[in-house]
Amino acid sequence: MTEFKDKVVCITGAGSGIGRQTALQFAQAGAKIMAADFNAEGLEETVRQISDSGGNIQSMSADVSKPEQVEALVGRCLEEFDGLDVFFANAGITGPVLPLNKADNEGIARVIEVNILGPIYAVKYAGPVMLKQGHGSIVLTASIAGMAANAGPIPYSASKAAVISLAKTAAQELAGSGVRVNAVCPGLVETSMTQSVFDYARHKDNEKMIGQLNPSHRAGSTEDIANAVMFLASDKAAFVNGQALAVDGGLSSSHPHAPKFALVMT
Repeated sequence: MTEFKDKVVCITGAGSGIGRQTALQFAQAGAKIMAADFNAEGLEETVRQISDSGGNIQSMSADVSKPEQVEALVGRCLEEFDGLDVFFANAGITGPVLPLNKADNEGIARVIEVNILGPIYAVKYAGPVMLKQGHGSIVLTASIAGMAANAGPIPYSASKAAVISLAKTAAQELAGSGVRVNAVCPGLVETSMTQSVFDYARHKDNEKMIGQLNPSHRAGSTEDIANAVMFLASDKAAFVNGQALAVDGGLSSSHPHAPKFALVMT
């Protein structure tokens, strides 16, 4: 996508997984990258990979649950690159993978802080900059867990439902400004957050079963999600606003069913 040449793209949660892959792909498309993460070691690796490939990247350690740090991150974009075209609010955590009554309250609160406040602060501080420019795209990482039950623990799922609502309501608040806000909703993708699921399946020699509940019959990849983010951020999605795009192999397209009783085209 050559349209990203010299565009300024800020990505949180860029130290691993979807964030790193998206940073790499934007950099390959010629964008100037401001990468942020709470994990300094992971962030350094992302910077190294992009720098070694000739990309233009700056970085900043940031806890997105802290408003002053998100504000400073947006400020760094302006200082280093004199603009901000895309903000990918990707940072998030799973939190306690337990029934709600057994989850510790501190863990629950941390999920809410990172997963909801982080995207809210992204809109709060990136929005006015883009509003002044007259253009911009904000993409939030939600999840299919925010669209339906049984895709994650309660605090995580509730936080991602809030992100979907944020995309819709922020798009309305910024109506007519040239600034778009959308959410991407990944299905099961192998990242550090889901590594235990994939490791367990491999240990049981059941890796081929991963993703069999969706029509694509595979798990997603970080590239799948990065491609969707780049589409939402691009001019090709100029008429896409306030939407939650499921990138889940079709899992959310139907009710659960027993395959042997389903009607199948032959």
